[in-house]
Amino acid sequence: MATLLGVYKFPQISYASSVATLSDKTRFPSFLRTMPSDDYQAFGLTRLVIRFGWTWVGIVTEDSEYGWHGTQILIKGLEEAGVCIEFLTALPTFLSKQKTDQIVKKIENSTARVIVIFATFRSLTPVMKGISRKNITGHTWIANDGWATYRKFSGEAFLRTCEGVLGFTGRTGYMQGFREHLSHLHPTKTPDDIFLRTFWETTFSCKWPTHSNQTGSDGANRGMIKFCAGNESLHELNISFLDMSSLITGYNTYNALYSIMYALRNLSLCQPGQGPFKNGSCARIQDFEPWQLLYYIWNTRFRNSNGEEVFFDAGGSAPGLYNIINWQPTSKGTFKFVKVGVYDSTAPKGKDLIVDQSAILWNGGQLQIPQSMCSEPCSPGYRKIVQEGKPLCCFMCVLCSLGEISNQTDSTECWKCPENYWPDERKQKCIEKSVEFLSYTEPLGIILAVTSVVTAVIPAVILVIFIKYRHTHIVKANNWQLSFLLLVSLVFCCLCSLIFIGHPRDVTCLVRQVAFGIIFALCISCVLAKTIMVVIAFKATKPDSSLKYWVRPQLSNAIVITSTSIQVIICILWLSISPPFLHKNKNFQIGSIILECNEGSATAFWCMLGYIGFLASLSLVVAFLTRKLPDSFNEAKFITFSMLVFVSVWLSFIPAYLSTRGKQMVAVEVFAILSSSTGLMTCIFLPKCHIILFRPDMNTKEYLLRRTVGSKKVK
Repeated sequence: MATLLGVYKFPQISYASSVATLSDKTRFPSFLRTMPSDDYQAFGLTRLVIRFGWTWVGIVTEDSEYGWHGTQILIKGLEEAGVCIEFLTALPTFLSKQKTDQIVKKIENSTARVIVIFATFRSLTPVMKGISRKNITGHTWIANDGWATYRKFSGEAFLRTCEGVLGFTGRTGYMQGFREHLSHLHPTKTPDDIFLRTFWETTFSCKWPTHSNQTGSDGANRGMIKFCAGNESLHELNISFLDMSSLITGYNTYNALYSIMYALRNLSLCQPGQGPFKNGSCARIQDFEPWQLLYYIWNTRFRNSNGEEVFFDAGGSAPGLYNIINWQPTSKGTFKFVKVGVYDSTAPKGKDLIVDQSAILWNGGQLQIPQSMCSEPCSPGYRKIVQEGKPLCCFMCVLCSLGEISNQTDSTECWKCPENYWPDERKQKCIEKSVEFLSYTEPLGIILAVTSVVTAVIPAVILVIFIKYRHTHIVKANNWQLSFLLLVSLVFCCLCSLIFIGHPRDVTCLVRQVAFGIIFALCISCVLAKTIMVVIAFKATKPDSSLKYWVRPQLSNAIVITSTSIQVIICILWLSISPPFLHKNKNFQIGSIILECNEGSATAFWCMLGYIGFLASLSLVVAFLTRKLPDSFNEAKFITFSMLVFVSVWLSFIPAYLSTRGKQMVAVEVFAILSSSTGLMTCIFLPKCHIILFRPDMNTKEYLLRRTVGSKKVK
């Protein structure tokens, strides 16, 4: 019909046709409609799916031009929005039981919790019956206007299956006087209207008296038949027939009639010279052409009694205005259609879809929005990896790699943190790396610092004792000048460990290893000088010994100065060629910057330590060889023990030092310094302090001579 009328430009206004093809004005130039095109509905369904964040849906469509055209627009919109379609199945015109079972099985096995159905109720009925029969629940059905208000699906049989349906329906509105007109309908007023008589009998459960039901077989059952009295009234009934909110077709018809009325009115009010046609001409109301009326209808724009603006778009369709309804169960075991939102295609994007989420009751009586996704969203700290052969919505969540973060949900990539920054525990943000060094405020630093001070105080106290008792024989007999110098150097040995604790800086890195090397070289040089002087002093006691000349302080001073100077030269060369420097180690410990002193030249560092080891080894050998000399002169036995402790500590230090970094490396070196210093003063000086303070009877010339004579006799 639309094609035929289009040839002669006779305007045709449809109140129910929604197929998008009818918007093609090259094929249907005079076709108009007060029903929106299905294109708008497909756009609205897409917006609804996106609005609730569903990314994994199934689609059921009718195998017709109506179904496929709307579905193609729906699929395109969903895919552009990143929504994946698990399955797409079509409902053929003739639906066999086998095909029905296949579709029902596909829906039952689907992991998508949301299924969009773009079909008419006729083609959908067998499938919905099969779903209800198998009691398939837990799905959210999105309905187009082809079945969104189909009341046969709202019965008790579909109560568990169809609860929570969200559907698009055409707009309805107030039509002045229409309800009153319907409520006054009566078969006696229009006796030729056979449909009204049938409606009356169905509504009031009665029969109109006829010749057949009063005579013959029907007449025999007359007593069982309730006859319509004629005084029944529609006024007091609450039926869908009188529900203006459900009269979508009636509302569209109402708008169509008013469109023609306004078009005729505008046509009649046209002023010659100001008309829309050639040379400003107007159409005459008495004999206008069909195409002239078509022009006025197409350009009509008015507000109806409901306050809605009525007009036709470029395709001759009404604007896409839809109500969104929700199927909610009633106490009678049926559904009521509750309006929960609207879709207006003419509104700006973002305001076109309005939904009252709190008013929706989902399947199973749930109030929370159901989730429908192939894969759970990837939390910040993870990135998505699409699984091969599967849609984009099906992915794996992989934890960001070392040093990387992601701060968005469903991120497709992770980002490296800037320099000096590191991911937090959840890899969601970059935080500044912690700076680590052996601090004075941490327990280990406090313990080592206190130990350093205490061990420095001990040789200082011993020095005070030796100064006080410097005129006693035990102090004089053990080369008091070297003893004083050794005690002073031990004080500095202990104190130099404090340079290793605290925030490293370029200056401290330059000073600490050099200071340690020179002070320890001085310390061991004093021990070596004492040992050598013991040997010379003993040899010089023999008659006509030529070594008497060397028993002088100048020799011991020369040994100390020469031995220490070599270490000084090594350190100067070290500082000149490749000095130590502050190094920020960012790779050793994850999430931390370790402040450490790089030795600069490892060769120079080990030469410095090696020289100290050489002096200690030489002292140990000399002391060991002279350990049996007379006791009055002999310190060799105590020096032997002290050197054994010293060498043992530093031999243990080497592997421990090489296997650690950062604060542990510093702690190892400080421990070695304090241990070796304590070993020296304990083995060499504590026995003498014991005699000075607690055995003064042994600190006499006579006792020492007796010890010397006794030792010679033993030999």
